[in-house]
This record gives sequence, C-alpha cells and structure tokens, in this order.
Amino acid sequence: MDKFLDENMGDRATYELMAKAITFIRQNHRQQPDLSAIAQHVHLSEYHFQRLFTKWAGISPKRFLQYLTVEYAKSKIAETKNLLELTGDVGLSSAGRLHDLFVNLEAMSPQEFKTGGAGLQIWYGIHETMFGDCLIATTARGICNLYFLDGMDNQAAALMLREEWSNAEIISDREITQPICDRLFSHLPNLNTAKQMPLMLYVKGTNFQIQVWRALLRIPFGGITTYQGLGRSFGRPNAARAIGNAVGSNPVSFIIPCHRVIRESGELGGYRWGLERKTAMLGWEASCQK
Repeated sequence: MDKFLDENMGDRATYELMAKAITFIRQNHRQQPDLSAIAQHVHLSEYHFQRLFTKWAGISPKRFLQYLTVEYAKSKIAETKNLLELTGDVGLSSAGRLHDLFVNLEAMSPQEFKTGGAGLQIWYGIHETMFGDCLIATTARGICNLYFLDGMDNQAAALMLREEWSNAEIISDREITQPICDRLFSHLPNLNTAKQMPLMLYVKGTNFQIQVWRALLRIPFGGITTYQGLGRSFGRPNAARAIGNAVGSNPVSFIIPCHRVIRESGELGGYRWGLERKTAMLGWEASCQK
C-alpha cells in the first residue's frame, strides 16, 4: 500500500498531507515531535511518512523542523541583510545573479492601469504544484498573476482574475501556462540556468507597490528578511506598515517572493496564501541550500 501511494499520489494530495504535517510540526515545534507522532497525526506509517516527506522536501522531517526555529530565522535574517548590502555594493539592480530565477519586472503605465486592461489578452491555467493548486495568468508582455487557490474552486479563481482585469480579454488555456508552471515548480531546485530566458513579469500597482515588489525580487533564494529590513533596502526604513500592505498585495506570488518576509522577532507572521504554505516554501527553500 505504501508503495502504491508513493508512486501514484499527485502534487495536490501530497501537498495537502505535507501541509497537515507542517501545521502539526509548527504548532508543536517547542516539544520537538518525533517521527512517530507526526506520522500518526497524518494517519500514515512512520516508514511511508518519512519516505513521502523526504521525497517532497528533499530532507527528513527532523531536519525540516530545524528550519522552523526562531534562532534559525534570525540567523537567516542577518545573513540575508549582508547579501542585500553586497548586491548594493557591487551595483546590481536585481538579485538575479544571487537567485535561481532570473526575473525582469515591467510595470503597467498609469494609463494602462486606468483602463483595467482594455485591449489586453490574458491567458490563464490552473495547475497542481508542490505547494498546492494555483492559477497562473500571463500576457504577451509577461506573467501578470499567480494565485494559490486554497479552497477556491476553479470558477471562483477565474472570477477573481476577471475582477482584477475587468476590461481585458480573459482566455483559459493551460497549454500556454504549463511551461511556466513546469519551470517554477520543478522538484529540482536548480532547474533554472543562465541559458534560460529571464521570466518576464507584467504587473499593475502604485509606484510604492512597484518599489516594494522590486525590493522583494532582490531577496535571494533561501533568504529571509523583515518588513523593516525590506524598507531599508530601498530607503524606506520607517514604512513597515505600508510595506506590509504592499507585500500582501503582491499579484505574482512565489515569483515575487513575499513569503521571504517575516517579523523582526523571527516569527513567520502572516501570509495571504496561508501560513502553512509560507512555512512549506521557506522550509523547502532552506533544504535546497544544504
């Protein structure tokens, strides 16, 4: 039975199990739950849970637990601060060279913003990923949205996209968005190489939001910063509340890595797409660094 589950469980089912396990680990991390307790919580044998978790995360549940501590988070905040200062010292305009993903962000003009996407064609698809189901939307000029569904059905997710781009032509076409999904959510962390074209983003937002989203793109893969630290990186150290609002409005989750921003205390804080998913992303990225 364990072998059957391992070979036939899709990304959605695997993520749901991992999210349930991660919730239990996170809520009980001070007690350092052992493998038996976690496996029992998700109704799997120790053998199968260890195998499935390691296949998903690349590391054991015990090692993953180490990445959820406040001490680890604080050490990564300090390390990331140094990396961000380094990128400033050498004059890099983005963290592409410190990053597995090479991303160029283009902001929609104020006039285009006002028209609500009039004359724009947007293709979207809904996909299973290692972090749950998501909607990916793209235009001829770049990716404009990435939403995680979290309880929304496909129709509600499509409606959310149509409400954001009220005057655009919205077209369902998974074949167009599948290559984007494949590139982003491979289980292999270093799939993206210098030989690949940069990912293009085409987003709408206020000038301040665009500043924040560009700053997020400078956080290296596996890095963690704080709202204050993010503000310092572009000269707005006292705008933590406004930065938090802009982070929460990020239209292209995961690519613009708002999950890498946490509280000064080392606690993870909130996340638009669920704290379990944020924990999963941070833990997975940490495991890929080892």
